[in-house]
Amino acid sequence: MHAVVIGGGIGGLAAAAGLHRVGWTVTVLEKAPEFGDVGAGISLWPNALRSLDELGVDLGERLAPQREGGFRDRRGRRITRFDAAGFERRHGRPLGAIHRRDLVAALRDAVPADSLRTGAEVTEVREDGLVRYNESELRADLVVAADGIHSRVRHALFPDHPAPVYSGSTAFRGVARRPGTGLSTSFDRGTEVGVLPLTGGDVYWWISTLAPPDTRRADLEPAFENWHEPIPALLDATPPEAVLHHDLYYLGTPLKTYTRGRIALLGDAAHAMPPFLGQGGCQAIEDAVVLAHAVSTQDTVDAALEHYDRQRRPRSQQVVRESVRMGKLGPQLTNPVAAILRTALLKCLPAKATARVGAGITGWTPPRLPRPVPPRTP
Repeated sequence: MHAVVIGGGIGGLAAAAGLHRVGWTVTVLEKAPEFGDVGAGISLWPNALRSLDELGVDLGERLAPQREGGFRDRRGRRITRFDAAGFERRHGRPLGAIHRRDLVAALRDAVPADSLRTGAEVTEVREDGLVRYNESELRADLVVAADGIHSRVRHALFPDHPAPVYSGSTAFRGVARRPGTGLSTSFDRGTEVGVLPLTGGDVYWWISTLAPPDTRRADLEPAFENWHEPIPALLDATPPEAVLHHDLYYLGTPLKTYTRGRIALLGDAAHAMPPFLGQGGCQAIEDAVVLAHAVSTQDTVDAALEHYDRQRRPRSQQVVRESVRMGKLGPQLTNPVAAILRTALLKCLPAKATARVGAGITGWTPPRLPRPVPPRTP
């Protein structure tokens, strides 16, 4: 059985790793000249780490477990502490962080090198499994569309479906070197600043703030000069050309199905969400495991895709709704009275309670995939 995966980001490579693990031949088509990802970090919650285990992806020492941290206000005053030890005891995994390039490299290592094709611009995808790209075409038993939030495949399959909508927030992200920096999330009205230590002394930082689309960094940066350290230092240590800027869009109208013919939508192509729960990449990795499990346990591709849609659509769309809700209660909250009440409530929250927050999402357990049989020794 042969699958064509369109898109070589986290979701596409995870899908390729899963399909390869269950015995499928896979071709990954990436339009960029090389496989990689943006120069930023990503948080990996226990649901994603368990899923990566099923996919056979070894992160090794590239993963940075988060051992301490908590919420602060813009002046650095602690609001509540994150009980990292209790979180790990409850979930069996820590909250992890990794540079996106390292995660992509680990996923790529789980896929045969001859399955990966770069510079492949897909021009047509048909429901019967025909894929045209550049001057070539492929016939596939399954097509996985992991081509992102502005998915051309999704638009071709569902041309009348509403486009992604602007969340109201724009985001700036970067990586700076600052050994010894701890995990923190700091709030002000309409703004969130996250600090996430990676391995090797690198620190991933992000800012999400309510602003019109296309707001420039120079228009916002002076507002953060008086925030608590290490926020100003991290901004200063990141060259302007290394700062990533993305207006935060999400799929506001849920799809009625993630499949059509032999095509499965996966990751942001199926359920793009705002980043306020840190679950975008995690949900794409979940998709990959469920899809691989479906094709390895169902009798036909049609049955597998029906199973995939039935399993993934309700959960992933719930996570989208929760992400939108968390944004409104957190970094997008502007009412001064509501912000004071939020801070007061969080201060009353015992640290051990933070180990249970979001358990319905992070506690998800992936289905088991068949394990490869090692070759016999002559």
